[in-house]
Amino acid sequence: MTLRVLVPWQQLVDGLKLPGIEPILWHINDDPNDAPEADVLVTERPVNPALRARVARVKGLKHVHLLSIGYEWVLEHLPQQATLTNSRGAVEDATAEHCLALVLASLRELPKALEQQRERRWERTWTSSLHGATVLLLGAGGVGSAISERLSPFKPAKVITVASTPRTLPNGKVVHGIDEVEALLPQADVVIVALPHTTQTEKLVNADFLARLRDGALLVNIGRGPIVDTDALLPELNSGRIRAALDVTDPEPLPADHALWTAQNCIITPHMAGDTGEFLKLVSELAIEQVRGIHAGKKPFNVVTDRN
Repeated sequence: MTLRVLVPWQQLVDGLKLPGIEPILWHINDDPNDAPEADVLVTERPVNPALRARVARVKGLKHVHLLSIGYEWVLEHLPQQATLTNSRGAVEDATAEHCLALVLASLRELPKALEQQRERRWERTWTSSLHGATVLLLGAGGVGSAISERLSPFKPAKVITVASTPRTLPNGKVVHGIDEVEALLPQADVVIVALPHTTQTEKLVNADFLARLRDGALLVNIGRGPIVDTDALLPELNSGRIRAALDVTDPEPLPADHALWTAQNCIITPHMAGDTGEFLKLVSELAIEQVRGIHAGKKPFNVVTDRN
């Protein structure tokens, strides 16, 4: 029996040209027509949220493999009989690298330096630094752990990690519960959001959250846009009281006329933290391994069990 597999890139088509596997090039964003019948869908997260429902219209679908870690967007469109896997292990390093780039660019005021360069103006600026800073890291999963590892060489005074439930990691590090956030916020120089989007984290970063931050604090969102209440963030940015660096926003994509584009003290990148050549290589290799295993009758890996 032939395994019909929808894939978004030619590289994946080439890697899956094997006896018993029929790779079909179809991209959830770009193809004008709904997908043909298939057993497996390998897909990115659609740029346009309206296209997410295309997953539910794939006839005969038995398995969905995501080229990302985040999976919340697909749950309501996933056929009941289909299993779901993600690309855990291929995405974390690129995302953590981008997070540190955002932190450093903001703390060391590189956008201001770029403006001065364009004006050919030589003017030294005293900046803040990761060195000696207290960092509040929201998220202890794969991405959060990768960020924590990269923070260490910059010698912050303290890195406080928060997750949905408190626990002690094998290395002895204490992870605080999310219900402790309010008490921890006033001591943070940098807050990094690396949480998934759930009902618990929806608009976690709201007006009360932001008000507890000290003046000059930096908020970095590398998780999901809806975790931050954009309407609450805008006045804090424009007043100059805090700074932000955002790889994800709410809404997303950010409309051209949205006030966040011109907000003061804010760096925005278009949800590109994982977009590197190395990530593309790793995530492609993982997808090919997953499909080959399914065809061989092996149990899928990186199975998402939380489908509620």
